[in-house]
Amino acid sequence: MTRVSDYLSQLIAFDTVSSRSNEGISDLVAAWLQELDFDVERTSYRDSRGVLKCNLVARRGPEMNASGVGDSGRHRADKRSGLAYFCHTDTVPADRWTGPGHNPFIATVEGTRIYGRGACDMKGSLAAMLTSVSQVDPALQTSPLWFVCTADEEVGFEGARHLTEHSACYGQIAAADPPCIIGEPTGLRVIHAHKGIVGFRVVSAGRAAHSSTNTGVNANVAMVPMLQTLLEINERCQTDLVLRNGMFDPPTLTWNFGVSDGMDALNIVPDHCAAWVSFRTMPGVDGSELLAQVQQRAVELGLTFQLFPGGEPMQTPADAACVRDLCELAKPFIGENRSEAVCYATDACVLNGLTQRMVCGPGEIAQAHTVNEFIEVDQLEKGVQLYESAIRHWCV
Repeated sequence: MTRVSDYLSQLIAFDTVSSRSNEGISDLVAAWLQELDFDVERTSYRDSRGVLKCNLVARRGPEMNASGVGDSGRHRADKRSGLAYFCHTDTVPADRWTGPGHNPFIATVEGTRIYGRGACDMKGSLAAMLTSVSQVDPALQTSPLWFVCTADEEVGFEGARHLTEHSACYGQIAAADPPCIIGEPTGLRVIHAHKGIVGFRVVSAGRAAHSSTNTGVNANVAMVPMLQTLLEINERCQTDLVLRNGMFDPPTLTWNFGVSDGMDALNIVPDHCAAWVSFRTMPGVDGSELLAQVQQRAVELGLTFQLFPGGEPMQTPADAACVRDLCELAKPFIGENRSEAVCYATDACVLNGLTQRMVCGPGEIAQAHTVNEFIEVDQLEKGVQLYESAIRHWCV
């Protein structure tokens, strides 16, 4: 078994579905990073259900002073500020797993693929970066390398949000503002922009009663006109050119909504009804006027409006030096290429203090979150090589 495959097998063995703690995998990754000469900062928090979650920020390489001289005495003639790599250690649930081996937390090799929950999204990327780091002599580094692992990316970027607010080491990254690689699966293509996400809920309260009486208040009655408003906004999102950004496919906010009163008996007047909405924001199209419209309608109908924490879209200019450099580094592995914009979101949504954010990692997004998630071994190995090239380019 190769080093990267061994790393990945050990990472998959941890059940880090977002509803559970990621403490165990964080302990192991921290130990590995310390063995690779990183200084590791750990910050922890309890999620809304009281479950312990952990973030790691590790740093290796010379300290830089204001004159651009490292503690090794060597000048940074190119004024490079190093490289920061970001990943998350949580995964989506695996309750309906159908992959080989029938256990999503045991890495299974079949043909050219490694199966397991998180193999693609994104423990494969984490394993690739660990391997590439192990192949670069820290004594050769002239600029720092940061290695960041967050919790709860799959449930609203909560780990990254906590990191930006409570990690002193993250503050150092923000101050240095180095090129940043978010290692989500892209097939090693370079992503310079992606959409953000907004979500909210509207709640109607009634009074339960037997449906044969007139003493109840049906919560659905007040919700119906709200649903009409949501439908009208949905139609506008699909047709209004002002609400489009041609960088993306689809170029719309992809307004998505649903409703439920939770009732499973026909003879009870529903006393609760909730509608939910999520949509994908884009640079220059934040949907704020749509939110205001819904909030105003909720007030008129006597409904409760609740906005959920979301994330802003990410955009680094396609012609930025860091983007051009990473595209050039990727050329041996994917051929001639240019950076792209995608419609999904990553932790980059809340890493707004950083101006050189890019998404690039092994594996295809089409395999993420599937019931038989896998990563191609070839992608994994090319990911190691690309990440090593990036470290040598920006840190050595």
